[in-house]
Order: sequence, then structure tokens, then C-alpha cells
Amino acid sequence: MKAKLKDFLSSDLDLRNYWPKDERNFGFWVSMLIGPDDEEGSEIFQLLICTPDWIKSEYHNSSAVWGRHMLIVFEYDLGAIKTEIERYLGSCVGDDWHSLAMKVSRVASWEFEEYQP
Repeated sequence: MKAKLKDFLSSDLDLRNYWPKDERNFGFWVSMLIGPDDEEGSEIFQLLICTPDWIKSEYHNSSAVWGRHMLIVFEYDLGAIKTEIERYLGSCVGDDWHSLAMKVSRVASWEFEEYQP
């Protein structure tokens, strides 16, 4: 079983029409619906897409920044961003959905990440 990106959206931006003022200085959160490639259904994973310049400008008063749940890119290219996400997802293989979701949650925040039954 492999993980598959089924939808990609932002609650803050219309990604179809978005273009940053500075292609090398931007940051925004995306929600990704990801599920098994051979089944219906998906779960929500969130990821901050940003550039090194954005990190510097956002955290200029900090001496360090933790980088969990970030995809750091060097310029804005939505197609290349999606391709990189799909490349990572294609490397996530597991026997069941939970094992796949755990691998995806290494790079993106999973809606059930801290869930304890």
C-alpha cells in the first residue's frame, strides 16, 4: 500500500490564483487530503510551505527555529511543490493505513497525530 495526495488546498489562499509578492520570501499553510492509493477516503495532514528568507523574516528575533511540519523551498513553483510532496508520498509504503499515516506524519501534521484510543 502507498500513500496518495488526493487534494491540496489552503484555507488562507486561493492556490489556483495565488502568486507571492516575492517568489523567494513567502510562507503559507496547506491542508492535504492523503489516503491509501488503492482505497477511497483520506485524512488531513497540514504542512507549512516556506522559504529560508521567510523563516528569517518571521523569526528575526529568535536564535533558533524548530522545523517540524515544514517544506522549505527556494522559490515559488506550485507544481514543483506538489511534485516534491508526491515524491515523498510515493516513498511511503506500508502494510496498512496506520503505518503509512505514521510515515507521512514525519513531515506533515496529521489530524490524528496525538490521538490515543
